[in-house]
Parts: sequence; structure tokens; C-alpha cells
Amino acid sequence: MPIALMCPNLQCRALLRVPESARGKRVRCPECGSILIVPKPPSASSGESGRPATADSAKAD
Repeated sequence: MPIALMCPNLQCRALLRVPESARGKRVRCPECGSILIVPKPPSASSGESGRPATADSAKAD
């Protein structure tokens, strides 16, 4: 599924569609030539574990 991005150039603001394989890479806006970095997907190790809290983990010590 392509990623939709908006050009950061305030005078351009073109909508770019880039492939998933472009995540973390630099791409050039075809309209104005500005370079932007395609954001990486959020990682599971950044804070939350992705698992719902259980009664045991929610108890205060």
C-alpha cells in the first residue's frame, strides 16, 4: 500500500505517493524538487509493548 505524503515546501504542498520500500529514505518532490524523508514505521520497542495491560501488571506495589 503506497504511503501518502505532502511536500513540506509551503509554496508547493503537492501530494506524493511513495511505495512502502521508501520508508526511511529520501525522496524528491516531482513538482518542486524539495527533498523529504519518508518516515519509518513506528517500532514496537518504543515505549508500549503492544500487549494489553493485565490485572497483575496494573496492581500497585
